[in-house]
Amino acid sequence: MHDSTRPHDLLWGMTPAQLPADAPDWAHGVLIAGQPVVVRRAMVASGQLAVGLRGSSRDQRYASVMPACAVLRKVRPEQLVERLPVSDLPALLALKQLKPNMDALGLCWGVTGSVGFQLATGLPTAHADSDLDLLLRTPLALSRPRARELQRLLDEAPCRVDMQLETPAGAIALREWAGHSPRVLVKCATGARLVRDPWAPEELAA
Repeated sequence: MHDSTRPHDLLWGMTPAQLPADAPDWAHGVLIAGQPVVVRRAMVASGQLAVGLRGSSRDQRYASVMPACAVLRKVRPEQLVERLPVSDLPALLALKQLKPNMDALGLCWGVTGSVGFQLATGLPTAHADSDLDLLLRTPLALSRPRARELQRLLDEAPCRVDMQLETPAGAIALREWAGHSPRVLVKCATGARLVRDPWAPEELAA
């Protein structure tokens, strides 16, 4: 298990007192209820973590920071797919259907987004029309033909599935890497940029 905190990790321990004065009331309510925050990609001061809060509706999203020393518990996306609940939600049915093939890749993978939040908290954040958001850790290059095979597998699921590949440069969308554009958008802590090969050292240094 990687020791450092990474994007999409869920963290417990942030308190309302750590929110800025202009934070919305619903954000205070989320922390009072003991809900986790999600790590996001951003540059912050040493000893701080960039996090996001989610409320009960899609428009309730708030970016903030929390002290690293305040973290009481951490759950990674890959921990959320170890045991799956019985459910008739299309996104959870898709997750159960895809799990054997994902496990067979031999790479760390997990679930994020509303489905991941529901699995971590038990709160009904996913619904019948929810997409399934997956993360695949790819420290070594994933060929574009293999990416296309994986995308075809995801497209057979009973709901829309979006996967992010976590590369050394940052995150790229599998759907983009499986396409034919010579460059893809990589998201990193300093922002987003177009690269040809997110596994190439010269791309990281650019």
